[in-house]
Amino acid sequence: AAKATSSIQVIARVSRLLDSLAAHDGPLNLKALADATGLHPSTAFRILASLIEHGFVERSTAGHYWLGAKLLRLGNRVRGQLDLRREARAIMERLRDRTGEAVNLSVREGDEVVYVERVTTPRIMRVEQVIGGRAPLHVTAAGKLFLADDGVEACRDYIERTGLPARTPYSIADPDRLCQSVRDISHQGYALDDQEAELGVGCIGASIQALQHAVRDASGRLVAGLSVSAPIERRRDAWIPWVLQAAAEISARLGHCPPPVACIEAGQTLFQASSLG
Repeated sequence: AAKATSSIQVIARVSRLLDSLAAHDGPLNLKALADATGLHPSTAFRILASLIEHGFVERSTAGHYWLGAKLLRLGNRVRGQLDLRREARAIMERLRDRTGEAVNLSVREGDEVVYVERVTTPRIMRVEQVIGGRAPLHVTAAGKLFLADDGVEACRDYIERTGLPARTPYSIADPDRLCQSVRDISHQGYALDDQEAELGVGCIGASIQALQHAVRDASGRLVAGLSVSAPIERRRDAWIPWVLQAAAEISARLGHCPPPVACIEAGQTLFQASSLG
């Protein structure tokens, strides 16, 4: 039992060292790693030596450490096996339970969003998006995130291509208004749908980093939009941080790590910020 406990402690220490290296843009020396992990320098040195032997860490002649290429090979294998819907489902269910409303996952296909997953509620009055259903980018919260990710110039190209077809009287039909909306989303980190795709329905959508509304993969590419849909009178701005957190958690599941400092704790905090306790 003592040996098993010791082995588990070694794994925890390995994880702390790797997380510390991942949290910094450049190589770190032994002292910096010991300080960051709380390990004694001699303990950190022994573990790092073993990690170097197995290709997980590399070391310069000046005594600086960085992540090894073997991690990249393993990470690419994992990324190739990830399934967006599978990785998102449990987090979507938690968000559904917290808001009491339907949660949707959508991807972009050309100038439209396509709904690829949903979790619904037992409420009599609820919003249900059909899996496989489509909508123009500019009338949905998730679609606006993709437009914001492309930037204003690409948004103007979208306007010229599509002519901004309206779904409801609330759909944005004015090019300047849509471009301003795209700018706002880029800064505020989330997008809203105020009865623009369907009368009586409001949505909040989100991701991580500059565009806190859509899901990103390990490369930082925007791959999906996450949104909560509710009757407009039930939608609450208080949900916005929850949607952002859920999208960030899905992104983490797909291998995307926020820039430096937050990265080290990403794996430890998954689900915690949005738990129901």
